[in-house]
Amino acid sequence: MKIPAIKLLAETATIEELKLAEEALYNEQQPAITVPGDDEGEQLTHVLAVLWIREEMEVRGIAFPAALREYTSRVRNSIS
Repeated sequence: MKIPAIKLLAETATIEELKLAEEALYNEQQPAITVPGDDEGEQLTHVLAVLWIREEMEVRGIAFPAALREYTSRVRNSIS
């Protein structure tokens, strides 16, 4: 997981593009948008991260930095 890649996707991709990219990656196909990442697994991680962050922003009305902090905290807690 690379934070700059998540920020880039959050700034440049729409929710619809992200959902289509998620579906393409699940089906082992090339996404229509450029998704940064060393491999398909990392690309999917970035797409899922941005989808989660955008949902938190919308549902809870929080800004991107706060949603990103919560996402990275969730990841850290899940692996510790």
